[in-house]
Amino acid sequence: MTQEQDRYGVDDIDLEQPNPARMYDYYLGGAHNFQADRTLAEQAIQVMPWMREAVRANRAFLARAVRFCVSQGIRQFLDLGSGIPTVGNVHEVAQGLAPESRIAYVDIEPVAYAHSKHLLRDNPNATVTRADLTVPQDVLTAPAVLEMIDFSQPVAVLAVAVLHFLPDERHPERVLGAYRDVVVPGSYVVMSHVTSDHNPEQAAGALAVYKRSANPVHTRSHAEISAMLDGLELIPPGLVDATQWHHDHTPELTEKTEHVGFYAAVARRD
Repeated sequence: MTQEQDRYGVDDIDLEQPNPARMYDYYLGGAHNFQADRTLAEQAIQVMPWMREAVRANRAFLARAVRFCVSQGIRQFLDLGSGIPTVGNVHEVAQGLAPESRIAYVDIEPVAYAHSKHLLRDNPNATVTRADLTVPQDVLTAPAVLEMIDFSQPVAVLAVAVLHFLPDERHPERVLGAYRDVVVPGSYVVMSHVTSDHNPEQAAGALAVYKRSANPVHTRSHAEISAMLDGLELIPPGLVDATQWHHDHTPELTEKTEHVGFYAAVARRD
């Protein structure tokens, strides 16, 4: 076991293969990434200079969406592909407003899982499960998920910046639909997804960089992403740029950036 593997208590970390979850952590200024992640992340920044702003804007959207869900009475959150914990975790936002809120994090990446487990060790209302979100049955029956989530009551399902790692042949719309179908009316689905609608040339450059990572990115159009939310009622303003969903003037973008390349939405199951 290497020093890094020993640090996280897992023996299946590939130190040479860049991983998007750890690259995301690097963009946000986190410390849970390796040299291979940092090198590829810097290459992505070279072709898309506002990459850090995009990631931070997406993170800010997540916080606003969680606050909205809490305001609607939601006290249960299932966070799919939750990533490596950093400032503004779902449990920090939700429990800061409603301490009784319960959060079940799910991620397959070993560093994300190990660090989440360490972070949540003293939090009785939050758990983490290492599982593949594309196998909903495994997630929905996981003991740590069932410990937190009562599926007979409304729940917020979060799929933020994760479905674009699924190619079309893995049917991201069906994956999200499986979670949508198991929650009761009054539940919410929170989603963000990258797009190349606004700047195809820069997006193509970033996609080429991410092909060298463990999980290539697949951008989709507004229409394709909107179709993933079929069967749900979109909360105004609908599926929009991440900066525009209930924008609260958080300084998440530089003044020169008009969009961040993430579409984002919150939708309700009626």
